[in-house]
Amino acid sequence: MIEGRLRRMARVGAVVTVSLLTAAGYAQVPASPQDQQIQTEVVKALNNQRFKDVKVSVQNGIVTLTGNVGLYSEKEDADHKVHHHKNVKGVENLIEVVGPAVEDATLRDKIAEKLTYDRVGYGTIAYNAFTVGVQNGVVTLGGVAYGPGDKDSAISLVSNFPGVKDVVDNIEVAPTSPSDDHIRLAIGRAVYGAPQLNKYAIDPAKPIRITVINGNVTLSGVVDSQADREVAFIRANGVPGVFKVVNNLQVAGQEKEK
Repeated sequence: MIEGRLRRMARVGAVVTVSLLTAAGYAQVPASPQDQQIQTEVVKALNNQRFKDVKVSVQNGIVTLTGNVGLYSEKEDADHKVHHHKNVKGVENLIEVVGPAVEDATLRDKIAEKLTYDRVGYGTIAYNAFTVGVQNGVVTLGGVAYGPGDKDSAISLVSNFPGVKDVVDNIEVAPTSPSDDHIRLAIGRAVYGAPQLNKYAIDPAKPIRITVINGNVTLSGVVDSQADREVAFIRANGVPGVFKVVNNLQVAGQEKEK
């Protein structure tokens, strides 16, 4: 005889169950057929070595993922696979990333170095200006990407980097604008056309980065001298159609300007 109406949810193995409080203790009642079907299909979708330590439970169409993976990208991939599954109403992703522990400063520097070479050969590297912040393995990406492909590539690179526990995407994509494209090319010619600045075009990881949004230009990166910084600013300011130039170029060996 049921002595009360108290019900609680419990998980046993990989099957969601409902426990009913009875005079003899707790009796296990199987989850709904639909939840069981969802769980079977989700477990099948995650049948991959990357997800061997991921556990799945389902309640009222809501899938909860627990366990651990080695890379943040694997956590995201598991989430995407489940979200696209039929009859799934939502996903609670509690998977932990348990890859190697890396000091925040070290992780930031390694990611920044990798990002400097990302998209080499696509002709847009000088027009991407990303920022990287790391706290307790959580990487925050900011700055401006030339296009959606550049942004996606940066996020993918970081998501697959060992030691990254989570990724916060604050990257802005520059709006599509033929006028801004014209200004970018003109500034590129003007800046890199200066004899003393041509050297910054040789190493794709160390360009003078040119961001243009609605005619407003920002120069960023690191140059060798104050003279190089000033020449770049003057050359960019001389391009027709430019409304304003913000010079965020830093001189190597000097503290960042506040």
